Amino acid sequence: MSIQSVRHLYQSTVEHLTTKHDLGKLARFDPLTGLANRLLVRESFLMHAASCRADQQIAVHYLDLDGFKAINDQFGHPIGDKMLAQVAERLVATVRAEDVVGRLGGDEFVVLQPSVQHPDQAEFLARRVIRQLSDAYRIDGTEMRISVSIGIALAPVHGLDLDGLMECADGALYRSKAKGKAQVHFCDGGASGTNGRAVA
Repeated sequence: MSIQSVRHLYQSTVEHLTTKHDLGKLARFDPLTGLANRLLVRESFLMHAASCRADQQIAVHYLDLDGFKAINDQFGHPIGDKMLAQVAERLVATVRAEDVVGRLGGDEFVVLQPSVQHPDQAEFLARRVIRQLSDAYRIDGTEMRISVSIGIALAPVHGLDLDGLMECADGALYRSKAKGKAQVHFCDGGASGTNGRAVA
């Protein structure tokens, strides 16, 4: 095989591996915010659940932005997208390195908080997230505000199935919204998401 053929083969292999890596990344990350998408959130949850000690829990924080639709309606989707990108940056800056921040779609986000030894730790993080996301945003010279409502489910207290935990946290989230927004509720019951304990 000539040197030219070897170079061509090497270049083709590198391009193939790069494309495969890029496709793998695209399959696991949200293109707008760079956060984990549902697939990567699920993989991360399974990884943490497999290594979780008996005295530890995983908090699943389900987040929904308050007032985001009004921003989209008033300023348009390009401004809304910029706000979502800023929200993502604030979330990543607020959590620990081992926590996982994901975007579920629209203005819904999730934070996986492993190594939780007491529910107060999850509540503390949720309150900190609410404070950070409620600060004013300046986008294209205009100041605007939103807030965030949060529902929390704990594994294994509320189960070990991520779909059930998300449903439970989603139910608690909407109790937060019904109580005035910018609040956090814990899921009380099973994966039905019908119960929530107010902590805000």
